Amino acid sequence: MRVLRSRPQFLRAARGRRAPSGSFLLQALDRNDGDPAIGVGFTCSKKVGNAVARNRAKRRLREVARLILPEAGRPGWDYVLVGRRDETATRDRPGLQADLRAALARVHR
Repeated sequence: MRVLRSRPQFLRAARGRRAPSGSFLLQALDRNDGDPAIGVGFTCSKKVGNAVARNRAKRRLREVARLILPEAGRPGWDYVLVGRRDETATRDRPGLQADLRAALARVHR
């Protein structure tokens, strides 16, 4: 897996498919560039809260993505997980994992 870091990578993924979930929004894009790496990015707006709350939400999203994407993600795709206010930080880990699996299933349908 590789981490998306630049704004154009996030904007490209935003033009792809979307799958709203209870605790976050998943944006996914098939890159079609022949690179088998799975790209993943994380973002939280200021609506999520102050810097501490945003970082906590992103840490939780990173952990869930680390566990689920290698087995359920598709090679050559970029995924962006967008945190939601009051949902990402308070949802339990099994719930976040189930949300990510369901969102991936909707995106790849």
